[in-house]
Amino acid sequence: MAEEIRQIIKDHGRLPLEVGALAADADLYEAGMTSHASVNVMLALEDHFDVEFPDRMLTPSVFGSIASIEAAITELRPPAARPS
Repeated sequence: MAEEIRQIIKDHGRLPLEVGALAADADLYEAGMTSHASVNVMLALEDHFDVEFPDRMLTPSVFGSIASIEAAITELRPPAARPS
């Protein structure tokens, strides 16, 4: 899942650096992602993973790192859709 998230960030996050070089817990906002780009990332994540982020998850901390995004998606996906 982390690689899929990295690809979405690469395509929609408008980061000025190589996403593949970022640690999973690196701060995406410090790496250059804007709040506008984070909305684009969120929409792409919802489409790709067939989830909808509830209002309680619409915070910078949820979209602040690859690891936090992965944790949120894992929480939102039904158990049958999670990798074994």
